Amino acid sequence: MIDIKNKTGNLYESIAIVAKRANQINIAIKEELHSKLEEFASHTDSLEEVHENKEQIEISKAYERMPNPALLATQEFLENKIYYRKNDNDLFS
Repeated sequence: MIDIKNKTGNLYESIAIVAKRANQINIAIKEELHSKLEEFASHTDSLEEVHENKEQIEISKAYERMPNPALLATQEFLENKIYYRKNDNDLFS
């Protein structure tokens, strides 16, 4: 927590930055997963014809084993891989 706080001087500001990055990572992962699963989707199945697709199951399991986006974002933040800036209200003064 001290390392996270020291990056910006404010723990809550650091957490907000990490949370925004975690949300970005989560959206990217979700879009990637849906695009991969869409390749195997059959749009003509009725409820009775739904069957398990082994490729879809394996892809889903692989994504379930991925690290949490919040952990990835925290690691990026601590390694100075996230660009952020403060909104300066005095910018146009």
